[in-house]
Amino acid sequence: MTVQFGVFVPQGWRMDLVEIDDPVEKYEAMTNVAKAADGLSAYDSIWVYDHFHTVPTPTKETVFECWTITAALARDTQRVKVGQMVSCNGYRNPALFAKMASTVDVMSHGRLLCGIGAGWYEHEWRAYGYGFPETRDRMRAFREACEIMVKMWTEDNPTFEGEYYHIHEPINEPKGVQMPYPSFWIGGGGEQVTLKLVATYGNACNVGGDPDTLRHKFTVLRDHCEKLGRNYDDIIRSSNMNVILLNEGEDPVAATEKICALYNWSFEDVTRLVTVGTADQIAERIQSMVDVGVNYVIVYFPRIAYDHEPMHRFAEQVVSRFS
Repeated sequence: MTVQFGVFVPQGWRMDLVEIDDPVEKYEAMTNVAKAADGLSAYDSIWVYDHFHTVPTPTKETVFECWTITAALARDTQRVKVGQMVSCNGYRNPALFAKMASTVDVMSHGRLLCGIGAGWYEHEWRAYGYGFPETRDRMRAFREACEIMVKMWTEDNPTFEGEYYHIHEPINEPKGVQMPYPSFWIGGGGEQVTLKLVATYGNACNVGGDPDTLRHKFTVLRDHCEKLGRNYDDIIRSSNMNVILLNEGEDPVAATEKICALYNWSFEDVTRLVTVGTADQIAERIQSMVDVGVNYVIVYFPRIAYDHEPMHRFAEQVVSRFS
């Protein structure tokens, strides 16, 4: 099976720009990664997160806003697609969100991957004044938002009267470049709402977990597709992984020392949260994901802002095995 690959750019959310002081230089470090990926045919896409506060804890460090940089990176690059993993529905009215996505799809000449999810980071929700609705309400609003966005992209006079949102024939021109609408990536593994939304509207899903979890989630997605008359194989099935690519014979403890210091992690912590290994070991891990249905892998390289070499080696030593 041919597998496609994307790569996250460092936008600050994961404390990955803290060694740079000047905010302009931080942006340039981020976009330089995007430009480097743009020049490597191994990568189909670049990705950003939709968050305002850093993890694992909120700090007064740079985090560039998701959709502003999506638009900027779309113009800083020429080939790669540009996506969000994933936009938080609660942060933007869905009609406005659809309008923004349509605009960026045109700006990028049809290279937008429009990601959306229900949202989870309570600290930033409350800090920015959004409150933090119960899961039931977030999911119901998410369902309504997906329907509204598709209406905005496909109908000339869309209307919607829901529990959380209402639209009354908003004009959305241009609707975008891609047909029938911008590539719509729905993130999350919720079996009753999220995966059903993928089957109904999504061009792609993004699901996390070990191979057994992924196999189960894709089985649920297939069942939803069958009930709705949707071709399961038309849906891109993506998953993310954090990677520290070792050279043959390299000491893994030494290779992870800086990332452990940044997050105050032990070596055991980093190996639980990051795939640390040689090209053979990482390819084996990816193959285990592919075997259960993943056909798109999005990779995060810690410290990529400061050293592009792992991204190049990954393209040469790992991606080449799946093309």
